[in-house]
Amino acid sequence: MIILDTHADTLYRRSRHPRETLDVTAEKLNRGGVSVQTMALFVGGSPALPDIADTFEGMWRESENLPKEGLKQVTDYRDAKDGESAFIFSVEGCDLLEGHPELLSDWRKKGVRMAALTWNYKNCIGTPAKLNADEHLTPFGRDAVKDMVRLGIAPDTSHLNERGFYDLLEMGIVPLASHSCCKALCGHARNLSDDQLKALFQAGGYVGVNFYPYFLREDGKADLESVCDHVVHMLEMGGDQHIGFGSDFDGIECKPKGLSGPQDFPALLNALRRRGLNEKQIEGIAGKNLMAYYDRIDPRGN
Repeated sequence: MIILDTHADTLYRRSRHPRETLDVTAEKLNRGGVSVQTMALFVGGSPALPDIADTFEGMWRESENLPKEGLKQVTDYRDAKDGESAFIFSVEGCDLLEGHPELLSDWRKKGVRMAALTWNYKNCIGTPAKLNADEHLTPFGRDAVKDMVRLGIAPDTSHLNERGFYDLLEMGIVPLASHSCCKALCGHARNLSDDQLKALFQAGGYVGVNFYPYFLREDGKADLESVCDHVVHMLEMGGDQHIGFGSDFDGIECKPKGLSGPQDFPALLNALRRRGLNEKQIEGIAGKNLMAYYDRIDPRGN
């Protein structure tokens, strides 16, 4: 079975905290049967552009070690192979595009295939959900998103505020949310409302369910069933064929009980089976739904 994960902060953790135990390793990906792990290039702990540039450079350097450890790079999720683990790049926070829109082409050449428009800092693209719900994408942000689509980079709305989210849909853009959960089940500002989920699914978008316990449950006491709750709720919102996994491994300080790393994906899939999902749904959520999303936004040949 093809298993795809749309978000992990492993490169940041490796570059900034090299002595810490990693959630994501080649061995754990192989044990869990993960075909492609998305490795995020994260803006880091400072909004200052020189600091972000330095953080990115450290993660690019660290990524060069992954092939030595048995992980090959792919530049398209549709190249995933069952029984083989690989990685692909994303960006979490497009702050570095300020004054340098040409960076998008550089990122694409390096293999970036999705880009979260903001993290928790307001930037040249738009405003994060953490700050407010009401501010629009900037004019520069609108142009940048169009360039992303042209290049085959999926605009990622995880962390983006609600008004920016709807700006994308009103522009005819089909975004994804790489690591987000349901606000109806847990009222965190980072989660998506039912109206947002319905609109995103109707547009042909995609959501990777986040494993952070405090996005899954208000009290943070989450387990495998808590993740299943969010998957099932998204199905009820019309998400069949539009849902997958965006673990946030190596970016979260605690994990749901029974889901400590990619080696536990088989246990999660079995939990979904116990909830009554059929094998077609399981295969879709595991990876095929994400591959179909890229068929919609970036047909082969781009």
